[in-house]
Amino acid sequence: MPLITVMPEGKTIDYTPGQSLADLILGAGIFVDNACGGKGICGKCKVRILEGDAGDITETELRILKQEEVESGIRLGCLVNPEGDLKVESLQKEKKHDVLASGYLPDFEFNTDITKMPVTIHKPTLDDQTPFEDQILEETGAEGMDYTALGIDSMKPGEYTAVLHNGRVVGLEHGDTTGRRFGVAIDIGTTTVVCSLVDMNTGEELGHASEINAQKHFGLDVLTRITYEIEHPEDGIIKLRKAIVGSINKMVGSICDRFSVSTDEIYEITVGANCTMMHMLVGVDATPIGKAPFAPVFAKAKDMRAADIGLKAAPGARLYCLPSVSAYIGADIVAGAYVCDLKHRNGNTIFIDIGTNGEIVLAANGRLMSCSCAAGPALEGMNISSGMRAAEGAIEDIHIGEDGLELKIIGDCEPAGICGSGILTVTKELLRTGIVRKTGAFVKADKFGPDDYRSKYILVDEEGKRSFKMTDGDEPLCITMGDVRQVQLAKGAILSGFMALMKKAGIGMEDLDSVLIAGQFGAHLPADSITGTGILPFEVEDKIEYVGNTSKTGAYMALMSSDVKREMEELAHEMDYLELGATENYERLLSECLIFPTFR
Repeated sequence: MPLITVMPEGKTIDYTPGQSLADLILGAGIFVDNACGGKGICGKCKVRILEGDAGDITETELRILKQEEVESGIRLGCLVNPEGDLKVESLQKEKKHDVLASGYLPDFEFNTDITKMPVTIHKPTLDDQTPFEDQILEETGAEGMDYTALGIDSMKPGEYTAVLHNGRVVGLEHGDTTGRRFGVAIDIGTTTVVCSLVDMNTGEELGHASEINAQKHFGLDVLTRITYEIEHPEDGIIKLRKAIVGSINKMVGSICDRFSVSTDEIYEITVGANCTMMHMLVGVDATPIGKAPFAPVFAKAKDMRAADIGLKAAPGARLYCLPSVSAYIGADIVAGAYVCDLKHRNGNTIFIDIGTNGEIVLAANGRLMSCSCAAGPALEGMNISSGMRAAEGAIEDIHIGEDGLELKIIGDCEPAGICGSGILTVTKELLRTGIVRKTGAFVKADKFGPDDYRSKYILVDEEGKRSFKMTDGDEPLCITMGDVRQVQLAKGAILSGFMALMKKAGIGMEDLDSVLIAGQFGAHLPADSITGTGILPFEVEDKIEYVGNTSKTGAYMALMSSDVKREMEELAHEMDYLELGATENYERLLSECLIFPTFR
């Protein structure tokens, strides 16, 4: 069997030919930036061939890679299909990410589905042969008992604690353990995952852990991961579920270790996620979400045994998945609408979660209308020539001035690329300074004159294409016209959804009272970048409020209250969904929304 040796780790992989080099390296647990899911589009999965025959270089690689890269043996891992021994060098290292874990939390009453009750099992006699199960049910008043709860070791007369879920005994523990009752609230995003450990006796969030979604190896966006399921019918669903479940188990285990909590003391796990991530978590086919008419397999809340999908928790622990509205208005948005109390909020409010998909909810006159816009991955730093995630080395803010450029870089280190908030900020600055027109086209450098400070930032390549130079050196980081176009498409999609909902409700900009921005991306984005690029109109700049990770907050509230669970389920049922593509004159609206604003 042939071997692949990966340097500098020195790890060896024995394999059967038939998979790409990127898949083989990822399968061995070594990081590869696989943004496009192995389609040969993003050009991120670069490796250097040190020894062995990697096959002929493809036309796609010759188009994407620079000549000096090709000459130094660099290939795209997803387009190399090895058949013999290889020695390769991994050129990437996974960077640390700052993931948003907190958000606005309203007041609510605790009323958990999970409760504990001390019970005493009496020694049977010839006159009283009541089974242990019947004794427990009589003491607790429970409606029934899971057979798994009877499997406790050495069951004999004595003191126990019954663990109940909605009036049914799901666990039995030796002694009095009523003082130890923990749960986990989780937000699963397409890009990031956040887990919080909660003391269910007090409601205190003890700590949290966060990571980039482990499904990144199968693609950065939901459609790429759905495509992976389609192309791997034999095990695609299983692999995607194992990736996210394994990641959650790792994160929960690390928090439990920090706070001296056993995973056997976790009795409920609640999850907020978009509809696709929820399907992939529980191992249900997500492919219907990726094709018309985009009907998910399920949208209602799910209450099941955590062990059924491999989550490590107490033997009878429950998994509660918050409800969705449709394929593209998921439980994360329902959670946000609930946390922000959109149903009972005075006036007219827009709630927006900006990411790969821009989900929007309009609360107007007691009615909730929602839509989803395909913003694309540009706002996550992807599909950008120098793009990267919001990790160490990412440019997150920039100011263009006569005295030079001011760059703010995550981690205060050398710039390695630009993240989503950075690409929006630089686009705003390009518009503000007049380097880019409202059509998205770069102005020619000679239009500024030789003494104009702006001309020194514009580069022109051999084909006459213009770009904006952010850093100096032989290989400067640049923003190309293609990058600006990606932002333009995202801006047009989100603004068109915003305007379509307003039109549907029959309200104007002057009638809007507040705009709530939720999620990881929005929390790092200044209001003037949102309006300066035209994602939202200038008129709402002073109405913008940031509400943080409302998906995780909603999962926390559901963990601590059965009433919240029921109310979220009712809210999901009441939210209307507007399919933008089916609305009258949407194409015209979208084309109008693609134009950048005139900077004032």
